[in-house]
Amino acid sequence: MYSVTVRDHFMIAHSFRGEVFGPAQQLHGATYVVDLEMRRSELDDDGLVVDIGLASQALGAVLKALNYRNLDDEPAFSGVNTSTEFLARVVFDRISDRIRDGSLGPAAAGLTSMRVTLHESHIASASYENALPD
Repeated sequence: MYSVTVRDHFMIAHSFRGEVFGPAQQLHGATYVVDLEMRRSELDDDGLVVDIGLASQALGAVLKALNYRNLDDEPAFSGVNTSTEFLARVVFDRISDRIRDGSLGPAAAGLTSMRVTLHESHIASASYENALPD
């Protein structure tokens, strides 16, 4: 299996509901470093997994829509605890949409799976990984 990983970051504010979150129930900020790993079993005719430049642009565009936002105010996240795990899935789904719409170029058609990892700090991260739909 071949893979390519691109990295970016974004900053948000949010709060959580539930005693399990302790002080994080209050509004607080988070800065995430995001790794997007894309995989395929064979390289394309150009010897690529995916165009790294297009992958970087797609990740940047997805994160820009979240950057400097208070997620508590975003209608798409109403009633949801926007945990790191949840946000990893959001980024995964939005990148998957961009693969389907052709934003990552023709090589992306051969991608078989992805993993999105959000690093909260140097000691904690959460990921979402899955196969990509055909």
